[in-house]
Amino acid sequence: MDGSVETLVSYRLQGEVAVIGLNRPSKRNAISDLVVDALRAAAERAQSEARAAVIYGEGDHFCAGLDLAEHKEKPLFDAIQGSRRWHEIFTAFARGPIPFISALHGAVVGGGFELAAATHLRVADETAFFGLPEGQRGIFVGGGGSVRIARLIGAARMGDMMLTGRTVSPAQMEIWGGVSYVVPRGQALARAIELAEAAASNAPLSNYAILNALPRIAEMSVEDGLFTESIMSALTSETPEAKQRLRDFLEKRAARLKAPDES
Repeated sequence: MDGSVETLVSYRLQGEVAVIGLNRPSKRNAISDLVVDALRAAAERAQSEARAAVIYGEGDHFCAGLDLAEHKEKPLFDAIQGSRRWHEIFTAFARGPIPFISALHGAVVGGGFELAAATHLRVADETAFFGLPEGQRGIFVGGGGSVRIARLIGAARMGDMMLTGRTVSPAQMEIWGGVSYVVPRGQALARAIELAEAAASNAPLSNYAILNALPRIAEMSVEDGLFTESIMSALTSETPEAKQRLRDFLEKRAARLKAPDES
């Protein structure tokens, strides 16, 4: 095993944005148990001192997935517990207090795709390619992909990728709903940081509601969802920050929204 928890994942604070780097380029940033532990530490630090976070990969790839050399030696129960640890930590990204944005290039494969799916926005440059080779490896996804990836792109498309080993371009993945933005080669990280800075400027409780209430409402009945929406709408509007922002808007001190083709 190369590296330690302290070196496998890099961390820096850029204004109000935590920038987290998978730092195992010689292994195409494959995810080992130590990498999972490092991601947990980075997520906890980001949530304590930043208002948004970006995850990217050092070297030529975002992440080539599970470290198979480590996985093949695990007893059955250890493998189950390992998967559950991935679920716990990826859920900390998906349902935490701040938004996480992934900057994707090169391989976004297997567990790397599962990690990206746990983030709230995915920015891919034109070198990215998406794959789920678990079927060819004799295994199954274990990092939450059967829930998160399937809900992003549909179970049938995910099944196609797993059954055939098909890789998918970022342009196609954007059409499918698995990618939020596609940018030219080498620009994913800069664009992800720009988006994170925009999200960091939002009211914290609004972001918390978007990250935590919105996905739950999507799983509710219509009536339960509408009721929950009413509660969250009232709660967010009662904060001092929301009241000040509404005053700024009404008194024309806040910037107006522009149509996409406006300069």
